[in-house]
Amino acid sequence: MSQSDYDPDNIFARILDGRLPSQPVDQDEQTFSFADINPQAPQHHLVIPRGAYTDLTDFADRASDSELAAWVRALARVAKTSGVAKEGYRVIVNIGGHGGQEVPHLHGHVLGGAPLGPMLTRR
Repeated sequence: MSQSDYDPDNIFARILDGRLPSQPVDQDEQTFSFADINPQAPQHHLVIPRGAYTDLTDFADRASDSELAAWVRALARVAKTSGVAKEGYRVIVNIGGHGGQEVPHLHGHVLGGAPLGPMLTRR
């Protein structure tokens, strides 16, 4: 995916521009973080850049150094403010169909608040 693949009507774009409500937990000039509407852990928040980036590959290719740093710092800040940083947490970034990405806007899941178990089911 690339900027030309970016859908300005995706759910996160609509949250960013105020067309859809959210439960913000953190924000700055370059990032916005909010509670996941379908939490998979006691604490589950999404951290997105404000820019139109489809996925992590697109973000790494096109984002400025300050956008990259702001997003990583926001992931850690959300872990701290949600109270999961001390006991441990997981950050998940899904990319593309095989990676399970459902919304074509870069987003990191910050999950914690209980033991999360193995990352993948062992085969």
